Amino acid sequence: MCGRFAFYSPSEATAALFGAASSTEVVPRYNIAPTQYIAAVRRDEQDAPELAMLRWGLVPSWAKDPSIGNRMINARAETVAEKPSFRS
Repeated sequence: MCGRFAFYSPSEATAALFGAASSTEVVPRYNIAPTQYIAAVRRDEQDAPELAMLRWGLVPSWAKDPSIGNRMINARAETVAEKPSFRS
């Protein structure tokens, strides 16, 4: 993962691109960092694509505190299979 990115497409255009339902208004942002909420396309209960706001980052299933995801934005290719956070 990269450290920061920008997202400035209108929510209607993003939803149309993926054939998703757009129930979320997305405000253009130019410096999105890990732990912030971002627009994402996912499958809903009926397996249809939807545009939703999700927290950006990896919080492992074994973590007791979600703030551990603040430090886990990059994985080294050489050790990714060995690290408990990434190997699954």
